[in-house]
Amino acid sequence: MIKGLSGATIWSEDLNKLLPFYRDTLGLKPGIETPGFVVFGDPGAPNFALGTHSEVKGINADPARHMVGFLTDDIEAEVVGLKAKGVRFVSDPEKFDQVTVATLKDPEGNYVQLLQFA
Repeated sequence: MIKGLSGATIWSEDLNKLLPFYRDTLGLKPGIETPGFVVFGDPGAPNFALGTHSEVKGINADPARHMVGFLTDDIEAEVVGLKAKGVRFVSDPEKFDQVTVATLKDPEGNYVQLLQFA
């Protein structure tokens, strides 16, 4: 029986092209770090990971197909701070019924969403 989400991974031709963005720019803290794979957060809880994969080449040709979402408690301030660091946003914060969403691009063109729930 499937019990829930374990985690999500973004694969890259070279993990080191993405790691500084997620660790240093977004401020995610690695829980496990090996030469080809990094897990952010607690390995025993739902987490986010980056890894090097031999079948992945270049930037993402279809960045809207999969999106990773990160929770924030102040989406407006987060967007302002990330824009000041040069992060490219696809969409500024947009309010829906129960959530506000902003979408940005990582260095390989993958879409990443920031979410703030009401």
